[in-house]
Amino acid sequence: MPAAASVPEAGALCVLGTHSEAVEMVLTTEARAFLIDLHRRFNGRRLALLGTREDRQAEFDSGHLPGFLPETAAIRAGAWSVAPIPAPLLDRRVEITGPVEAKMMINALNSGAQAFMADFEDSASPTWSNMVWGQVNVMRAVRRELTFEDAVKGKSYELGNASTKLLVRFRGWHLDEAHVEVDGEAISASLFDFGLTFFHNAAEQLSRGAGPWYYLAKLEHHEEASLWNDVFVHAQDALGIPRASIKVTVLIETFPAVFQMDEILHALREHICGLNAGRWDYIFSAIKSTRNDPSRVLPERGQVTMDVGFMDAYQSRLVRTTHRRQASAMGGMSAFIPNRRNPEVTERALAAVKADKVREVEMGCDGTWVAHPDLIEVAFDAFAAHLSDKTHQIPTAPDMTPLDSDPTPLQDFSVPDGSITPDGIKLNVDVGIRYTQSWLWGTGAAALNNLMEDAATAEISRYQVWQWVRHSAQLTDGRAVDAALVEELVEETRTAQRSAGHTTMLDEACDLFLETALSPDPSPFLTIPAYQLITTKMVEV
Repeated sequence: MPAAASVPEAGALCVLGTHSEAVEMVLTTEARAFLIDLHRRFNGRRLALLGTREDRQAEFDSGHLPGFLPETAAIRAGAWSVAPIPAPLLDRRVEITGPVEAKMMINALNSGAQAFMADFEDSASPTWSNMVWGQVNVMRAVRRELTFEDAVKGKSYELGNASTKLLVRFRGWHLDEAHVEVDGEAISASLFDFGLTFFHNAAEQLSRGAGPWYYLAKLEHHEEASLWNDVFVHAQDALGIPRASIKVTVLIETFPAVFQMDEILHALREHICGLNAGRWDYIFSAIKSTRNDPSRVLPERGQVTMDVGFMDAYQSRLVRTTHRRQASAMGGMSAFIPNRRNPEVTERALAAVKADKVREVEMGCDGTWVAHPDLIEVAFDAFAAHLSDKTHQIPTAPDMTPLDSDPTPLQDFSVPDGSITPDGIKLNVDVGIRYTQSWLWGTGAAALNNLMEDAATAEISRYQVWQWVRHSAQLTDGRAVDAALVEELVEETRTAQRSAGHTTMLDEACDLFLETALSPDPSPFLTIPAYQLITTKMVEV
């Protein structure tokens, strides 16, 4: 067990969450000292950076579009590369993702995918129980000790001999872990997730020929990447872990960040191995960043595909940027999932996922994400057919010619023949409420309408509705979207859910949707007020 450099005074860290076996296992005296140290060193900078996010949003609201930063032009033009990628991380053709739940983790690590992203973020509901038991599950998975007993089905699960690599995604800088305070302040959820994962597992992972490999979510600026880099350097030094052992992939899932991919890679160049095209959060962020601009109102979600101009430009630039810096370009998640009880649904899902993955590998991606084990084969076959005997497309001698600096392809949100149908807005309201209800009750990955939904799609759902109300967007039947229509649709979903017997946290989910879809200045993230409900309602599962 590693030890932090020093143990701070007693009482500096206070656990407000329910005591359990998991709390005893992960919040040891030494781990608490490590968290206290991280909080005291880095939380002030985190809060300051969150303040600058608000300032930038005010600029965007006044008509200033995100674009390439003139002060970092030299970084974009420079001839440099990230540190060499460890050999095991060069083959990431298919990564499966899911929350840090024992059964999910076992199935994913046994799936045969090249990697599994264990998620503390968008596909996990951050109840105290989920978060601390998630840490235990990661510890046990690293040590190949993770098991699960399904009492209902009478079935046992354990890890097999598959070589699937483990990566972990933490919650973003904007979130707190309200169940733990340091010096009377809530600790950053990012520092809590990273701190415990790194403290308990980094040395063990290195001893097993793997390493502390992570995903970073929701970055909006290269200074936020620099903060992570400083956290990594300090954490490695504090625990005697060799520098640059940490390797991360950053999700480019915010509109401001797409203009700073070089800068993010540069800030993390000793610790980064790739970028991932987080398409769903990217759409949400594009809406949020340009919310006051009536010329950038997007049509319903199903029409904003990766073939649309600004989405194609986004993924194309990500591939070209990462390969120029000799890093991996990871494709994103197609939301379609199979249904083993419905062959027609499965056939449609497999065809849609195949087309999506063929498009990604032909664009130059080195790997991709899937949300279900039954999609691994079709995704792998798409990449294998194109790559032949190669495992990636990272060039050994990249062309260092600077990329163009015209932001227009990324800023032009036009969608040919885009529309908002009555069914489209109804779907947004329905998915937004039903997903939020699931999230509030402790389930962060929900299969709705044969799609795998997580917090990102709920964010799109409510912010699109906000944007349509804000600009009085017209439906295809001629009606204008207004608050009265939204309230009517919310009541339809409330009634349908009650009739189906799904009443737990239903009223809270409906009220939260109305609040975040109709407020003059909605919360930047749905999960912020939703998390307040989790903590005040003391939801535990």
